[in-house]
Amino acid sequence: CDFLSFPYDESLAKKYTDSLCKELILKKSYAKKLKTIYIGGGTPSVLSQKCFKQLFKCLKDNFNFSPSIEITAEVNPGTLDESKIDTFLSLGINRLSIGVQSFNDNELKTLGRIHTADEAVGSIEMIKKAGFKNFSMDLMYGIPGQTMGSWQENMSKTIAFTPTHISSYELTPEKNTPLYEFIESCRIKMPDEELVLEMYNRAIDYYSNNGYEHYEISNFALLGYKCAHNLNYWDRGEYIGAGAGAHSFINGIRSKNTEDIDSYIEYLNDGNIPEIESTTITNADALKEFIFLGLRKMEGINLSKAKDLGTNIIAVSGELITEGYIEIKNNHLILTRKGIVISNEIIAGLFEKLRLD
Repeated sequence: CDFLSFPYDESLAKKYTDSLCKELILKKSYAKKLKTIYIGGGTPSVLSQKCFKQLFKCLKDNFNFSPSIEITAEVNPGTLDESKIDTFLSLGINRLSIGVQSFNDNELKTLGRIHTADEAVGSIEMIKKAGFKNFSMDLMYGIPGQTMGSWQENMSKTIAFTPTHISSYELTPEKNTPLYEFIESCRIKMPDEELVLEMYNRAIDYYSNNGYEHYEISNFALLGYKCAHNLNYWDRGEYIGAGAGAHSFINGIRSKNTEDIDSYIEYLNDGNIPEIESTTITNADALKEFIFLGLRKMEGINLSKAKDLGTNIIAVSGELITEGYIEIKNNHLILTRKGIVISNEIIAGLFEKLRLD
């Protein structure tokens, strides 16, 4: 994983939590009411219960919560126990996202995951026993050495736990990760593209046949359990980012915090918001975001909203419609199954035709 993360250190975790609370207090005027909270990682579940309690006291003291607020915490197998799960519930966390990735130990080893398949099963059983009814499971396909049989087994085991939400991501080796270096040096070989595509199509069909709606390119949910937090991103809603490397979108400005944890703490000790980048979104930027984020969702792009943003997207879509990559349904432009698998190419083509590149 190339998401920002650091080796766990208890004293640093305490300083970081102190700084996180200072940043939230500095940003409390940005939101009248919170509709969602997402505690992402890294692996936030390694934090102590004391740090979690401190964080939630800060949130509750400084923000108003919507009565129907969705509060998600990302957790990894092997970092949970019954006491920590009980603390999550007592704090109001009502949704967990579990980074299972695979129920195959060889695949987990290839990915460099520190948990085993048995630990994943144990963590899920613990979560369900504690009373968590809303939980998502992350799975990965396209792993070196993975077969269609092992992918089907991973999906079957996932369905057996009846999660409310499933995220299935294609493995994308990122630079500066051990896996990328192994692939570059030919010590590990990636699966054929045809097999990876077959795995993705199998997932769409299998989850659908088991009651999960395919509502975003990589995400599937039971009725009423789409991830509200992520939908806000895809709908270009505003959000407050807090933490090292966090991004925010407020008042038409996208900003990013420093990724250096020592600088992050120092900024906040001095009473400053630790942002190092900010970009005011132009009309052209907004249109590009509307297209590439909207086409991630299976409901597609609202053509009336596209018109409000000053573009007639249908006028440049004729060839793609004829070739079966996109279609129009209920005043929305959507990707077909054929189009989903080359969505990046289609989006780039639309940008070029609209002269947005």
